[in-house]
Amino acid sequence: MKRAVFAEFLGTLLLLAVVVGSGIMGERLAGGNAAVALIANSLATGCGLYVLITLLGPISGAHFNPAVTAVFCARGERPWRTLPLYAAAQISGGIAGVWISHAMFALPILQTSAQVRSGGAQWLAEGVATFGLVLTILGGLRQAAPQVAVLVAAYITAAYWFTASTSFANPAVTVARALTDTLAGIHPAGVAGFVLAQCLGAALAVMAAHWLFTERTLQNG
Repeated sequence: MKRAVFAEFLGTLLLLAVVVGSGIMGERLAGGNAAVALIANSLATGCGLYVLITLLGPISGAHFNPAVTAVFCARGERPWRTLPLYAAAQISGGIAGVWISHAMFALPILQTSAQVRSGGAQWLAEGVATFGLVLTILGGLRQAAPQVAVLVAAYITAAYWFTASTSFANPAVTVARALTDTLAGIHPAGVAGFVLAQCLGAALAVMAAHWLFTERTLQNG
């Protein structure tokens, strides 16, 4: 369990370093072109996710996401005592990853975001993003387990573009991104709405996956 918790801390740290660092670099090099900055940010995040899931999946499951951990606990695939341990590691790791990104780019370490992301459209986008992520994970494990890392990476890369929120899809990531006033940031006042939408999206995905991917359903068509 100690190795698994550390893997979740380290994986979430590196994930946020990728998300925030690539956002800073993309914005600096894009010359004001938001689309180019988002391309850089989404591709870097997808590539980073693939590597991290591949390396750390055998140790901890490579959740990097309290909503994903809660899903596996609710399905009886992890003991509930895993959730607070993993969530603490994921949130603290995410914050550390943000601070490391700031240090790498010579920015103030401690900051909060001024970027407002709130309202019904943004919350719907986060619900959809998290629904798709959890469905991808559960369906991938059932239908194509060796490809889960690439499936998740591909989904998140796409979700950066088809969701209005650019697909946070992760409560730990959301909390951490409130602490960066860069491209990846979210104003702290918007965190609660995002997290609630993410939890609802994850719960709906569990129900959909149960209906779609159970053995009986597959046998009956």
